[in-house]
Amino acid sequence: MRENIHPDYHMIKVVMTDGTEYETRSTWGSEGAVMNLDIDPRSHPAWTGGNQQLLDRGGRVSKFNKRFSGLGI
Repeated sequence: MRENIHPDYHMIKVVMTDGTEYETRSTWGSEGAVMNLDIDPRSHPAWTGGNQQLLDRGGRVSKFNKRFSGLGI
């Protein structure tokens, strides 16, 4: 087998959105690095069942709704 082809696998600290922390092994960053999550299972609507808000930029959502409102699906 070829040597030195695998990435460095080391310990990092992961900080969730609510401030809880845990340590895990990863190839991300360097030894002792801190990964701050913007979205995690405790805050993301897909896991929490929260409501998603649809941003209407440039009237795209309104245009879509207007165009396909008569389908009645």
